[in-house]
Amino acid sequence: MKEQELKSDSSGDVVIRPATPSDLPTLGLLGASLVRTHHDFDPQRFIAPSPGLPQTYGSFIGKQLERPDVVVFAAEREGAVVGYAYATVDGYDYMSLRGPAGVIQDIVVAPEHRGQGIGRLILDATIAVLAARGVPRIVLSTAEKNETAQRLFAKAGFRRTMIEMTREMDEADYAGWLSR
Repeated sequence: MKEQELKSDSSGDVVIRPATPSDLPTLGLLGASLVRTHHDFDPQRFIAPSPGLPQTYGSFIGKQLERPDVVVFAAEREGAVVGYAYATVDGYDYMSLRGPAGVIQDIVVAPEHRGQGIGRLILDATIAVLAARGVPRIVLSTAEKNETAQRLFAKAGFRRTMIEMTREMDEADYAGWLSR
């Protein structure tokens, strides 16, 4: 599938297409909802939403649109963007002990459109484009508590390979180190 080609569901109701600068306000809102959801999962681990987050997030995605190693898709229903995917093509990453890969950074569907197969359409389109770019594998991370996303990814053939663990530091940690 060429990135310029459109992909739609069997009913023709949803179209998956490359994101454009005109999509950025909505992508910013969707990205902000992603931040809120993760923060709700674990407020100590994930950043807190801020008042300007939709604009900041939209601006970040906007900078990614022109990069040759990035894929950003919008899912559109009846002329409105209802989801998106953001993925990168990465080389060797010695910090994560991983060779070249496509990395799905974000995949989001607006809450009122979830459970209708849109996430799978976006995921399939992203996988197809990353495959066309020759990546040998695709990796992604998902919040521990996001079981719905984990089911989607498992159905698409993803397997668990890493577990992130987080430890919050407290005053005793700093005092102990500084007193040495």
